[in-house]
Amino acid sequence: MKLEKLYKKIVEIGIKNDLRGKQEINKILKEEKEKYKKLKKDSDEAEYYDEDKLFNPFSDTRVLNGDLNTNVKKAIVGIDMEAGEILLAYLLNKDMEQKIDLILAHHPEGYALAQLHDVMKLQADLLANYGITISVAEQIMQERISEIERRLLPVNHNRAVDVARVLGIPMMCVHTPADNCVTNHLKKTFEKEKPYKLKDLISLLKSIPEYKKSAKLQVSPKIVSGLENNKCGKISVDMTGGTEGSKEIFDKYAQSGVSTLVGMHISEGHLKNAKKANLNFVVAGHISSDVLGLNLLFDELEKEERLEFVSVSGFERIRRNK
Repeated sequence: MKLEKLYKKIVEIGIKNDLRGKQEINKILKEEKEKYKKLKKDSDEAEYYDEDKLFNPFSDTRVLNGDLNTNVKKAIVGIDMEAGEILLAYLLNKDMEQKIDLILAHHPEGYALAQLHDVMKLQADLLANYGITISVAEQIMQERISEIERRLLPVNHNRAVDVARVLGIPMMCVHTPADNCVTNHLKKTFEKEKPYKLKDLISLLKSIPEYKKSAKLQVSPKIVSGLENNKCGKISVDMTGGTEGSKEIFDKYAQSGVSTLVGMHISEGHLKNAKKANLNFVVAGHISSDVLGLNLLFDELEKEERLEFVSVSGFERIRRNK
């Protein structure tokens, strides 16, 4: 599969699993096209515009290095692909009969990392889906988005990408499309299975191969707010939108009728507010959720063409369509 086709297919899968819906995504892409058209007419800023935004609504998912015409048969995949993993790919290419064609990271690097804050706008729409007034959701999220943008400004974004460039290995990162896959999958699973109590929710998570394997590594899904015999009530899955949202949102969740939040992780400040709002919170697991999201995405991708994977940095390829 050509790298360009792989990239666009990943974006397509991310859109398919986006809880905002295709209509909302089309509006976003239309606005970007109008913005770019205006920039080209009226501003020198068009030179700096990221043209991938014209078809890709996920600012944290990009081809970071390499020729889009590269034929990809084997990829080395990890949750974090830094200099060490990239050097490993280079060394493996010296010894393996079939070389690694692509480095694929889950967490964003390069200019995809610099734009991470932009994808957080997704969270406001998801909050609205749970009955939170959109104006409230947007205003609460805006402060958090600005905070993340400022936090990312001094980061050495291109550090890992530069290693891939010097070694001549194509590299890309796939973040929100994979997170959309795990969010959509768990939402549908909870709606179908209807776990009654938190202990039932934990058991349900541990029946999923990625969480089961993580539990065997002593990183099991965990209740961090609430007790195992608490009723789940209405469940919200909070696993997409770039990074952790605003810590001011939890009372709004409670007011909207949500009783239980299931997330990849939660910081202490956010947990304190979740408890204050009397919400249950289940940490499904960060790396295990990322692995599940990637595997679901790759399952869709491989319906068209089978690929080979070298798994590193927390990732393990588990196929559902063998």
